[in-house]
Amino acid sequence: MNRGVFKGDIIFTSTKDKFDTYEDSYLIVEEGKIAGVYKKLPDKYKDYPIEDFSGKLIIPGFVDIHLHAVQYMNRGIGMDKELIPWLNTYTFPEEAKFKDIDYAKEVFIKLIQDLIKHGTTSAVVYSSIHKDATKLLMDLFIKAKLRAYIGKVNMDRNAHPDLQEDTEESLKDTEEIILEYKDKSPLVKPIITPRFVPTCTPELMKGLGEMALKYNIPVQSHLNENRGEVKWVKELHPELPNYSTVYNHYNLFGQTKTIMAHCIYNKDEEIDLMAERGVYAAHCVDSNFNLSSGIMPVRKYLDKGVNVGLGSDIAGGHSLSIPRAIVGSIQASKMKWIETEGALKPLTCSEAFYLATKGGGSFFGNVGSFEKGYEADLLVIDDSNIDHIKGLTLEERLERFLYIGDDRNIVERYVAGERLEENF
Repeated sequence: MNRGVFKGDIIFTSTKDKFDTYEDSYLIVEEGKIAGVYKKLPDKYKDYPIEDFSGKLIIPGFVDIHLHAVQYMNRGIGMDKELIPWLNTYTFPEEAKFKDIDYAKEVFIKLIQDLIKHGTTSAVVYSSIHKDATKLLMDLFIKAKLRAYIGKVNMDRNAHPDLQEDTEESLKDTEEIILEYKDKSPLVKPIITPRFVPTCTPELMKGLGEMALKYNIPVQSHLNENRGEVKWVKELHPELPNYSTVYNHYNLFGQTKTIMAHCIYNKDEEIDLMAERGVYAAHCVDSNFNLSSGIMPVRKYLDKGVNVGLGSDIAGGHSLSIPRAIVGSIQASKMKWIETEGALKPLTCSEAFYLATKGGGSFFGNVGSFEKGYEADLLVIDDSNIDHIKGLTLEERLERFLYIGDDRNIVERYVAGERLEENF
């Protein structure tokens, strides 16, 4: 919709500390952006077309800042293993299949349809090492009208034989994708994606860091996910004090916009460096539990001023549902609160919702809120089939949807004011 009005029960988080609520109110969209939220429709908007969702919740679209497109078919498999054995046994053999472009297309279409179904309107996505599959994934996201950063994976050591790249070829393919897609779409952009330090030589990381700076391209990778991984990185790079400084040494840690996934075992000095560099942490609670990795101390990151968003991390995580990630994050924070004997207080519902919308959305710019000038990415939630006590507040209705609703309650999805279709 170029311009228009959405009427309904509007709720969002402009700050993480509380919900902004507008019962039976009007959300104004102009040129795909939010022009304002009003309890009474101003006269100047009375000629705008109205989408009447009275009685339904209108919320920002969900933001998933860490997922692996090429692991979609692996969801729910191998969950009795830890990270490295799981990668070697299940993940790497599956990722090798994406050399077959027909297989890639079949999987990617299913993935995107599932993302739309679950109300994810923005995503930061790992592809595979394969140049053609990555281009296809970007083209399909463009066609679906979703907002995304998508990266061709880079790995030139300690990898499955079918996935280990030549260093120069990996860099060449990455640059080709950047040049082709950096200006192709306002919604879908490339992101530099070293898989993680164990699978990237110093030469590869140096080249990727230089490329990120040359073209001002953001970076995504994994950090301190698993104790075995942390030990491995120390063995590979004894010359540097910790995992974060390896990325930083190669200009892959906030020199351009950066997301690091998991961040379970970061030392205090690493968290401080993330705050200093503006590096985002992707909290992937399902994956952290499934692969026995640990509990990320989210409160510590928030207290230190680090930007945090939520990631489904399929297929370490087994669901694309961001509401599930919201609830899981709250639950995990309660366990961390107990573990730390009250030192790290649990997340509130508004805080976790903020991480799933504006917190992660800020990586894209003005995304994830209904403040003026923000992108008109929104969901319409019909919670009428959720039995509830009369007189619930909007906050209580939203909380019930997050805990006991599902994708069937999401009746409309919009990105930049344009309605999304699952069968794109």
